[in-house]
Amino acid sequence: MAVAFGFAATEASAQQYQQQQPKSPVKFGVRVGANLSNWQGETVNSAQNLIDLSDGNVSRKMREGVHAGLYMSIPVGPGFEIEPGLQYSQKGTRLTGKLPWVETEFLNANLTVTNKAEYIELPVMAKLYVGEGFHIFAGPQVAYLLSNKVQAQASVLGFNALNREWDMKNGFREVDFSVVGGIGYQFTNGLNLSAGYDHGLNTIDQNGNFETYNRTFKASVGYTF
Repeated sequence: MAVAFGFAATEASAQQYQQQQPKSPVKFGVRVGANLSNWQGETVNSAQNLIDLSDGNVSRKMREGVHAGLYMSIPVGPGFEIEPGLQYSQKGTRLTGKLPWVETEFLNANLTVTNKAEYIELPVMAKLYVGEGFHIFAGPQVAYLLSNKVQAQASVLGFNALNREWDMKNGFREVDFSVVGGIGYQFTNGLNLSAGYDHGLNTIDQNGNFETYNRTFKASVGYTF
C-alpha cells in the first residue's frame, strides 16, 4: 500500500514537473540588417600610402551591404541561450578618388573601386541576458565565400564614363573564420534588435601573401516565433 502510494506520488510529481516546463523550449527566428565592412591589414596600409601620396585625392570608405537569414534559440539555463544561425552577408571595401592633375580639375573626374564579397555565414552565439530583454552575445563564426567581384565606376562632368564589374574569387580564401560579439534587446512580442561586430581571424588571401582581414559592423532587426 505504501509502495503504491509512493509510486503514485512520484508519478504525480513527474507530471507536475513536465507541465511546468515550456512545451517548446527551442525557438526559431528570422533576421535582416545592414553591414558596414572594410579590410584591415597590409593591403589597407598600402592603400593608405596611396591616399597619402595622392594628397587627399583618394579616400578609403566602408562598403555598405546587407545580411539576412535564420536562427535558432536553444535555452540551456536561466538567462542563457545558444543561438546557431545561417545567413547571407555582403562584405568588402571601397576606394574613391579624383584625378589629381590640375589640368583635369574642370572635368570633375571621379573613380570608385569596390570589392563586393558575398558570404554564407554560420554563427554560433552564446547569449547572456543581463536585464529584462537586454543581452550580450559572443561566439565563433565560419563563412563560405559565394562570390567576390570588383566593380570600377568612373564619371566625368557628372556623366557615367565607366561601369565595369569582373570576378575576383580566384586567389581569395573560400572559408573565413571570425569571432563575433555584440549587444541586443529582446521584446516580449518576439521582436528583437541587435548591433554586432565581426572580427576576421584568417587572411582573405588564400595564400596568405597579404595579411588582410575582414572587419564588419552589423545592425539587425529580427523576430523570434
